Amino acid sequence: MSLFQNIVIMILLITAAGFLSLTEIALAGARKVKLKILAEAGDERAQKVLDLQAQSADFFAASQIGLNAVAILGGILGEGAFRPYFFTFVSRFYTGPWAETISFSLSFTLVTSLFILFADLMPKRLAMIAPEKIAVAVINPIQIFIVICKPLAWVINALANLLFRLFKINTIRDDNITFDDISAVMDAGAQAGVLQKQEHHFIENVFELEERNVPSSMTTRENVVYFTLKESEESIRQKLADYPYSKFLVCNENIDEVIGYVDTKDILVRILNNQKINQLNESTIRNVLTIPDTLTLSELLDRFRSSKEKFAVVINEYALVVGVITLSDIMITVMGDWVTPIEEDQQIIKRDNNSWLIDGSTPIEDMKHALAIDEMPDDDNYETLAGFMMYKLRKIPRPADIVIFGGYKFEVVDVDHFKIDQLLVTRLLEEQTAPTENEDN
Repeated sequence: MSLFQNIVIMILLITAAGFLSLTEIALAGARKVKLKILAEAGDERAQKVLDLQAQSADFFAASQIGLNAVAILGGILGEGAFRPYFFTFVSRFYTGPWAETISFSLSFTLVTSLFILFADLMPKRLAMIAPEKIAVAVINPIQIFIVICKPLAWVINALANLLFRLFKINTIRDDNITFDDISAVMDAGAQAGVLQKQEHHFIENVFELEERNVPSSMTTRENVVYFTLKESEESIRQKLADYPYSKFLVCNENIDEVIGYVDTKDILVRILNNQKINQLNESTIRNVLTIPDTLTLSELLDRFRSSKEKFAVVINEYALVVGVITLSDIMITVMGDWVTPIEEDQQIIKRDNNSWLIDGSTPIEDMKHALAIDEMPDDDNYETLAGFMMYKLRKIPRPADIVIFGGYKFEVVDVDHFKIDQLLVTRLLEEQTAPTENEDN
């Protein structure tokens, strides 16, 4: 054959190999989520791609048969086609015994380079740019190719399956999407500008409902405002004026003797009807939902939905009231600054780029977001920043006690009756980081 004919054959072989490489990467890299969207929009080719991904053994066998056959054929034809021309070229400068070897090496290098560049590297890089679009475009011709290679592919797959079973290798693809997968997609969207910072935070908070316990969002025991059965009308009016709550607990004599709760709308009705509001009875006191403090926020949402309630009392294992929580508290946890009133006291106040004033009752998850800390040590043992300090110090903290962790110094600033009111958190430079994690002063 002439040089022109050899070049045409090599171009056809390289094109075939490039098509198979492009198809292999596109079909393997096409994301199911996007393919399902295309399929639901009516694109039958997208459904074919999904079916092929579910049963990909025949495709990969056919692809490898085609790629290897073309590569071997290309090597044989290319070496025979170009070596004489390289020999003639080399003979102009060198006529020794190595001339034949040099010609073969140059021919081999040329053919190999052409296949690597045009049949492997470039097609695969192109397929990675838009795998779904390319997979949908090539699915019909590749299915014909799979049918052609079916007999040989069946033999190869049978041998491969035998070896997999022999070495006990699981070949079932795991398509479960985890939170880490979704988080990675959200991070990519945030970096690309598709998601705003607030939206990214909101989506993360939704998934964290499964991990965060009720105490991380509830109103703690010492901050619960409640009425007693013997509460005076003047006291009730004063509490209604001082606290903008829509629901108040009703207790017998102390907070641990919960009877139910009253809705301020019912009290307003009594006021409009000129009735005394301190005569709390069955007509105004409603049954209250009681939940353990071990529930997650996700489980509490299910309780609220099933009971049609939006208010619950949280008790511990000793049947003592540790706080109350409402549906609004959960929404504030999820939405953050979107629903938190601006005038409300902030639990985390940024003083500068390297220091924060943080309330001791701040949930650990909120602190992790603010300080960009991925993990806290043994975080199953505490819910708040105050709990973290007590866990690390192994004692009741005092002012000026510090804990150093994750490149930050946590210093107790104010303690009120053994309760940590406020901490100063400072980012440490590398040379300032102490070798120990806590220090007592």
